[in-house]
Amino acid sequence: MQSCDASVLLETVKGTIESEQKSVRSFGMRNFKYVRTIKEALEKECPSTVSCADIVSLSARDGIVMLGGPRVEMKTGRRDSQESYFSDVEKVIPNHNDSISSVLSMFQSVGIDAEGTAALLGAHSVGRVHCTNLVDRLYPTVDPTLDEDYAAYLKRRCPTPNPDPKKVEYARNDRETPMILDNMYYKNILNHKGLLGIDEQLASDPRTAPYVQKMADDNDYFREQFSRAVVLLSENSPLTGEEGEIRNDCRYVNTN
Repeated sequence: MQSCDASVLLETVKGTIESEQKSVRSFGMRNFKYVRTIKEALEKECPSTVSCADIVSLSARDGIVMLGGPRVEMKTGRRDSQESYFSDVEKVIPNHNDSISSVLSMFQSVGIDAEGTAALLGAHSVGRVHCTNLVDRLYPTVDPTLDEDYAAYLKRRCPTPNPDPKKVEYARNDRETPMILDNMYYKNILNHKGLLGIDEQLASDPRTAPYVQKMADDNDYFREQFSRAVVLLSENSPLTGEEGEIRNDCRYVNTN
């Protein structure tokens, strides 16, 4: 939200905190329990020293490596937010059906240029998307920019225009190398096989299309730009020094 300050980890506390996890923008986020496990282990070894924000950042760093991506050197020393920004989530976090202009503007506001934005969207090389975020490209009519065979595959994965958000109804971002963070994403969207509307726009908009082509052609270039953009994102206005706090429990603001 405001920076990498672990505000998303805060749970609802009546009268004081409304969790960002309740926002539709947070749909699909899960497994916060692992952050809790890491935090509990750290508190035993070095109490009140490592912030939840640093845990999130370094988990992202290590997750990228585990998925075959580059190792991104990140600074530590972030502190945790003492408030949630639920009311601002929908204004600040890009949505799957936002325009490329809107997405570029949002990232530019935190110092990330069009090249970096194109690289960050390469994170769509891994993971999966729930059908609730796909059906607008399939029903009532298929988005004409979608590859015909790929659209048929998506309709098999999402056979109804009204999928149940609580059911496991997903399509993978990348059918070719689904668990490897690589440049296959760019090859796919150049062939009109991107899941989301923003993927198609990234490949067709003149501000980003040259970068898409270059990343499709050169995986090392993609890794270089992805690393650069992740560092910029991770260092966006962090809370440091006496700002914020180091939470004892990532779910709740400290009581003292």
